Amino acid sequence: MESVEHPLNERFRGYLPVVVDIETAGFDAKKNPLLEIAAVIVEYDENEQLHITESYSAHIIPFENSTLDPSALKFTGIDPYHPFRMAVSEKDALHKLFVPIKHAVKRNLCTRAILVGHNPNFDINFLNAAINRTKIKRSPFHPFSTFDTATLGGLMYKQTVLAKIGKEAGMEWDNVQAHSALYDARQTAEIFCKIVNRWKQLETLDTGDKSAPC
Repeated sequence: MESVEHPLNERFRGYLPVVVDIETAGFDAKKNPLLEIAAVIVEYDENEQLHITESYSAHIIPFENSTLDPSALKFTGIDPYHPFRMAVSEKDALHKLFVPIKHAVKRNLCTRAILVGHNPNFDINFLNAAINRTKIKRSPFHPFSTFDTATLGGLMYKQTVLAKIGKEAGMEWDNVQAHSALYDARQTAEIFCKIVNRWKQLETLDTGDKSAPC
């Protein structure tokens, strides 16, 4: 896909929102490794409604001399060295995700991607640490700006927990699949799309009601 009918370049100040979820073996981005990463690209459909168009994910081999926190592994249920994980290096995982993201940025006439996440400070810190370790020079993402679905969920649905936001938005939630990077990223992306699309409806109503007080 080289171009889209309705590019997103004017919707988010030239940024393309890409939903990212990362599962790790701890909370220290410099010491604890990435174990899973997923990225979900969202774009306009023919009616300028935001929806999911592409999803990518990878299982990652812990980087050399990294520290694995047993409590984090217990929480995620991930066995980093399970032979069926088909895990790849950090560099290969980031390359797998960054190539299609860069294509999406280009076809939407945007300048960069912006990370969308649930409490995204965690994800952007781990992503930046992995970029530094692998010496990737051209990340598609803005290095520190993010969109937070916890904040947006609190505004739109009066909830800040991902599963509870999803429930308020009328979505189903599978606790068995939760804490898988791809599942969480897709659920987060669905929530983000619902919020953006609902906001557009509210803007339309506000514009159409000329008698409404300022």
